[in-house]
Amino acid sequence: MLGEQSRIAEPMLHRDYQAPGPQAEVPAGGFASLDPLELESLVLNLDASLRVHSSHNFFNWSQGALQSLIRHESLTCVLGKGEPISFQTESFSSVALDIARFNDVFRQDTTVVAQLVTYWEEKRRRPLVMDLAGEGPLAGSAVARELGRIGAASIVAHGTTDAAGKLVSFFILACRPGAASAKHAYLVELLVPALHTAWVRTQLSWAGTPSGAAKPAVAGLLTTREIEILKWLYHGKSNIEIGMILTISPLTAKNHVQKILRKLNVMNRTQAVGKALALRILNA
Repeated sequence: MLGEQSRIAEPMLHRDYQAPGPQAEVPAGGFASLDPLELESLVLNLDASLRVHSSHNFFNWSQGALQSLIRHESLTCVLGKGEPISFQTESFSSVALDIARFNDVFRQDTTVVAQLVTYWEEKRRRPLVMDLAGEGPLAGSAVARELGRIGAASIVAHGTTDAAGKLVSFFILACRPGAASAKHAYLVELLVPALHTAWVRTQLSWAGTPSGAAKPAVAGLLTTREIEILKWLYHGKSNIEIGMILTISPLTAKNHVQKILRKLNVMNRTQAVGKALALRILNA
């Protein structure tokens, strides 16, 4: 889940470029539009964001508690890198998305992020709700095709700027059909400041962390085969896919996964990947 950094040229957008589909308006009622459970979840998520200090913390939060409030298939975080325009991107997903491949697609399909950011700025930096199949920067793009593989049909995107109005960060949430609504956009607008500060904190944390091997206390926790399977879990592969890649039966792959969960003392694959990153059994 390590970000990919790429350098891109200024996007060429037509002056009368239109949004692909209706733009969601923020609910007029503000907090009043949220029910008691949503308000409670919002507060819990804001509190949880304060405890994010590393990439695996961010993964566990965004694919755990945050999902209960804003359901999404993937979250892509974009960090502005100054002039000339360049971005660092990092994606998070708990579904069967090959994160390494997806980051590579973002790196190669360089104009998508730039055009989304430009359109967001033209819309006075309000949250964007866009269909993947509509006209615009996502239409026919490799990014849209990759999102389509996991059933995403639309995105909600929003960002932050510095005092001079320059982009600092941008967040793209890919959603299933019908999930991206005006309330979705409102919640994203509320949570983007927390997403920004939490994610930037992870960048500072990783920048100061040596890139050495696993800690001695966990160096022998998993076997070579289990680490190999854990890497494929990180890339979103199913037991059947892992079996085909490693030429073992799906049942054997499943047994290995169960052993991994027991050894890491976690409940599911998402938690296993998060803990493996925390213990540096896996390097993002």
